[in-house]
Amino acid sequence: MRIRHVRPYVIAYSDPNDFANRRMTTLVRVETVDGVVGWGEGIAMWPEACKATATIIAALGDLLVETGEIDVRGAWERMRAHCWWYGEGGIACFAYSALDMALWDIDGKRQGKPLHALLADNARTSLPAYASSHVNKATIEDCVAEIAGFQQQGFKGVKLGFAKKGLSNIGRDPDNDVAFISALRRAVGKDFEIIVDAGNGVKWDVATAIATVRRMAEYDIGWIEEPFYPTFIEDYRALKAAVDVPIGTGEREWTVSGYRRLIETGTVDVLGVDPARAEGVTGFRMIDALCAANCITINAHAWSTAILTAASLHLSLASRTARLFELKPFPVVVQNELVEEPIWHAGGEMSAPAGPGLGVTINEAVLNRLVL
Repeated sequence: MRIRHVRPYVIAYSDPNDFANRRMTTLVRVETVDGVVGWGEGIAMWPEACKATATIIAALGDLLVETGEIDVRGAWERMRAHCWWYGEGGIACFAYSALDMALWDIDGKRQGKPLHALLADNARTSLPAYASSHVNKATIEDCVAEIAGFQQQGFKGVKLGFAKKGLSNIGRDPDNDVAFISALRRAVGKDFEIIVDAGNGVKWDVATAIATVRRMAEYDIGWIEEPFYPTFIEDYRALKAAVDVPIGTGEREWTVSGYRRLIETGTVDVLGVDPARAEGVTGFRMIDALCAANCITINAHAWSTAILTAASLHLSLASRTARLFELKPFPVVVQNELVEEPIWHAGGEMSAPAGPGLGVTINEAVLNRLVL
């Protein structure tokens, strides 16, 4: 392919899935000389990071235009090589992740194949749909009722973000956290999976984490995600030795080499990977191969726009190690209006858009309304 034009967009929107918090991201539109258009995303989130990502995207776009004929892997390698001084983990990863995603979208369109079919001959047709939600209501009863509502909508399970913005103190008091999980299990029954995402807001020491996870395990949680800051490897090692619950981490990692080092610590059972951050679709595939070789589950991060959701879903269907797919449960403009056909589950199962490439058509009027 030959690239004619690259344009980044920094957008902002209010997200009811995040207590109406204002969220931001960086998108890119790539057009070839023969008029094929691809879309990608670099989920930089903060204003200064999104603007910096857009600047680097524009520079890398000029590089690709000047290069002439190039394939997707060649473009990925050329962008990484260009960013050698500032790109081994950092904002450059957002930029070339977005461009790589867009180039894969183009490649699928040129070949007339959806991305998952391009990536694997034996891709699965569906994965169970899980509601990926922040626990933010005022009382345990309100939080439980909301999640029971997701079950009634057909979701097969939930991943619950603790200590988020909102009215809840879930994630800030271990006794209350365990009481919440206990009440939730009683409400949803035994066949609805509960995953706990401790994340950045939870501040546990090792002893507290061990005690709390053991107590939560009595109510059958699927895994505990990021119970410590990602680089506290010895804390992860101690927790893994003390509990039987699978441990998830990796959402804030950047590169294939970084994921390789994380896997080598032996502390992770579920690896969270964001193709809008971790070196794109190309990087995700390399990380997925490492997961398969080490019997680790990969879990795609898709908590942003429908562009990222589409890429993550195709990658998950093409993977042998993914076992579920997360969706934002509440309607939001970047999922429900940004694309012509929103991505949603059917009977609790997620299937990829049928069109070629990512399979999404961008409503550019909506996009332009969100641009800063």
